[in-house]
Amino acid sequence: MGLLDLVKPKDLSRVARLQLLARQVVEGFCSGRHRSPHKGFSVEFKEHRQYMRGDELKNIDWKAFAKSDRLFIREYEEETNLRCTLLVDRSGSMRYAGDRSGSEMKLAKSGNGQSKYDYAQVLSASMAYLMLAQQDSVGAFTFDDEPRIQVPVRGRASHLTALMRALAEDATYRETDLGGVFRKIAPKLGRRGLIVIISDAMGDADSIARALTQLRASKHEVLFFQVLDPDEVDFPFSGRIQFKDLENDQNEQIVDAQSVRDRYLQRFADHQSALRTACRNNRVDLIEITTDQPMVDVLHEYFARRRRIR
Repeated sequence: MGLLDLVKPKDLSRVARLQLLARQVVEGFCSGRHRSPHKGFSVEFKEHRQYMRGDELKNIDWKAFAKSDRLFIREYEEETNLRCTLLVDRSGSMRYAGDRSGSEMKLAKSGNGQSKYDYAQVLSASMAYLMLAQQDSVGAFTFDDEPRIQVPVRGRASHLTALMRALAEDATYRETDLGGVFRKIAPKLGRRGLIVIISDAMGDADSIARALTQLRASKHEVLFFQVLDPDEVDFPFSGRIQFKDLENDQNEQIVDAQSVRDRYLQRFADHQSALRTACRNNRVDLIEITTDQPMVDVLHEYFARRRRIR
């Protein structure tokens, strides 16, 4: 099955562009590093798992089917080396794009710069590309107020197209409750693996903390990439300005920016402090990013820190 069989023609250019950007990011990140293409490679049988729609028929264990009347897939060492699931936020707040955000990776017009979701798409695609390149398995969920698209965990290089297609899908930009959504996704994650959350984390910190506790109780390792626009960090606005709720089109307000600036910055600082505490208490790596940061630098900095800690 080729790319045209998986992707509608109108979406083909967006998917191809996303895949190209992911490759560029990963190649930039890996430049100068020695990477073995055989990390974890083995043909030794490891375990069975239940058949899922889309699995290759050649991997079905027919002897197990004859005994149990159920379909099972034989997994090998390279397929169980690491299971990574991406949880990608596509709620309304991810549409925001300030003037200072980067533009070199922009996928679709959204304001004057690159939206948080544009950035999250490329970051998600880059992580998927990286995992598959080192022969790990990767899948994804996109979500807003509910889990939306699920891409099952696979380790084939051809699986990248399905992941890119899910990430490039148009979103409806609803509201979200991160904690509630994570708790709905948790039972669907299967055996323990690496969970990569990519979100602006604009939700109730206590609810997020409870959901992280649930993920960690299932023995998953969790990375949390918090994607923010620079405007959200330092509130650069002045004068009378109209703010519009990106998750509720009916909610608009005109305010004097100077009169609310201090209050906003204090609430933002309190939220960040609570989020950091929730991640620290659950042994979750929190990586705070703004959309003006080159993604290659973000990945280099995080993985260098990760190696030092380990």
